[in-house]
Amino acid sequence: MAYEELARFVTEAERIVFFGGAGVSTESGIPDFRSTDGLYHQHYDYPPEEILSHTFFMNRPEEFYRFYRDKMLPLDARPNAAHRKLAEWEAEGKMTGVVTQNIDGLHQAAGSRKVFELHGSVHRNYCMKCRRFYPPEFIRDCGEAVPHCECGGMIKPDVVLYEEGLDDSVVSGAIHAIAQADLMIVAGTSLTVYPAAGLLRYFRGSHLVLINRDATPMDAHCDLVIRDKVGQVLSALP
Repeated sequence: MAYEELARFVTEAERIVFFGGAGVSTESGIPDFRSTDGLYHQHYDYPPEEILSHTFFMNRPEEFYRFYRDKMLPLDARPNAAHRKLAEWEAEGKMTGVVTQNIDGLHQAAGSRKVFELHGSVHRNYCMKCRRFYPPEFIRDCGEAVPHCECGGMIKPDVVLYEEGLDDSVVSGAIHAIAQADLMIVAGTSLTVYPAAGLLRYFRGSHLVLINRDATPMDAHCDLVIRDKVGQVLSALP
């Protein structure tokens, strides 16, 4: 019944916005963060929250990159059914924006173009001194060394670390897309990471749908809540 109701919402909608978190990519083999088998429940010399901070990156780049290469560079991952369905809707003119907390680039790999990457992307890396661009393969293939540019500057992934702010232009684009949508599908996110989760307050459309295996603070405010895998749900829709 829930799938049928969501299918009706999708059919009637003219402007769909999708807001996704780590749970969207788990079906592509990328671990999430806060589940029992997620990154935050694994054991390292430092907590992942500390490793993924700006201060830690600047003070202990060797340790940062050891973790980053091991857990944050899934370059062999491929889009799953959820990514493909969203790209299909965009091609049909129904999907007006994908707002993602993920940094894996799988939405673009599936064909989506209207993507707002709130936390950046592993596919963009820049020298902190001269701003020269480097692909993720360069980071991966440096062995255990801290990647440096030819100019001598240290290279930083274009991902938003703890203690860093979101990109204003990305946030503005996401807000505009959310405010114009008549259907918003939120999936694979605990909705506990701010300021990203706060963007939901800009939605003024007809239906707010949540697809997530665990309860979230927004459950009671949604028109429909589905407790299944994101790819499983979306692939069953028209």
